[in-house]
Amino acid sequence: MFKILKAEELTDNIFLMDVEAPRVAKSCQPGQFVIVRTDEEAERIPLTICDYDREKGTITIVLQIVGAGTQIMAGLKAGDSFADFVGPLGCPSEFVHEPIEELKKKKILFVAGGVGTAPVYPQVKWLHEHGIDADVIVGAKTKSLLILEKEMEAVAGNLYVTTDDGSYGRSGMVTQTIKDLVEEGKHYDTCVAIGPMIMMKFVCLMTKDLNIPTIVSLNPIMVDGTGMCGACRVTVGDEVKFACVDGPEFDGHKVNFDEAMRRQQMYKTEEGRAFLAAKEGDTHHGGCGNCN
Repeated sequence: MFKILKAEELTDNIFLMDVEAPRVAKSCQPGQFVIVRTDEEAERIPLTICDYDREKGTITIVLQIVGAGTQIMAGLKAGDSFADFVGPLGCPSEFVHEPIEELKKKKILFVAGGVGTAPVYPQVKWLHEHGIDADVIVGAKTKSLLILEKEMEAVAGNLYVTTDDGSYGRSGMVTQTIKDLVEEGKHYDTCVAIGPMIMMKFVCLMTKDLNIPTIVSLNPIMVDGTGMCGACRVTVGDEVKFACVDGPEFDGHKVNFDEAMRRQQMYKTEEGRAFLAAKEGDTHHGGCGNCN
């Protein structure tokens, strides 16, 4: 069992938890995720690692209520436990493997949308701890849905907050802030965008026009988290990839977002899953042989 040491409601439907998981905390890196179950019969839910403390052996997760499984999970309190807390899964962020001196030469921009702020935070924090301050844009629909602002402000070189309705920070979409910063004279070698699929799509359209290489994290399309269900199948360039085992990070300018979003809608129904399995054959689930 994995004990919950802290449970906090960040907004109406977004929750933060610190979980005792020393083996995961010992080896995880920014960009990776865990699979969590509340009990042995519960749904498997992939969640990005928001933060970690190797000395205390804790992992911080942030979850948003999107269905029955996350609704049950959100009801857990400090002192309760998870039956399963498996990880770290997925590939670490690319910059973790780059020489620090080379990273220090780069100007990096992070763009976080909604709950995507959670997976952006550990990456910005890791860079800050290594003497690299990145610019960060955090976007939310309205001020009440903004999360981790103080935490992000403490590790970002410059933090730009934007709300769709103009209730806080800059007014408008994150893409407008990207454009504004470039027009103000900012130069970026790399952009990392994490958030809703539609947000990442339009960020990539913007950065492609601005000639800024962009990495996206496809956490939003995961279901099983092990490459067996096929839900996170995505076309990157001319190749079929699976976000959970090949990613979650990919070259955003090569991701077919329209196809991925269509698949996600179809995958929600039994009829749609059957259609995709028939259409995609052996590549539907990565060739694991477990798709029925």
